[in-house]
Amino acid sequence: MANKQTYLGEFEHMVLLSIASLKDDAYGVTIRQHLKDSIDRDVTIGALYATTERLEKKGFIETQLGGATAERGGKAKRYMQVTASGAQALQDTKAQLDMMWQKLASAGGVL
Repeated sequence: MANKQTYLGEFEHMVLLSIASLKDDAYGVTIRQHLKDSIDRDVTIGALYATTERLEKKGFIETQLGGATAERGGKAKRYMQVTASGAQALQDTKAQLDMMWQKLASAGGVL
């Protein structure tokens, strides 16, 4: 059984890849738009924040508040960045998926 502390679920994986892709511009609205543009997945902001909270608890992302702005009603943006542990989790997950696809191909499997 996978270790829940280090295992990346499918949606967590996609969110983490989005944060990595967006670099310094990764916050709720931009991550949500990136998922829509990249994989045509429309997610609620609540689902996104629940996932980023899990990723932060696992140590895969860090967050920091930006400055409050008038156009956001005085609310600050919560910026996110991938940690070294998060980058390692992405690499590990990619390696595991690549291995599974290679085994499927070598067994003559097709989908």
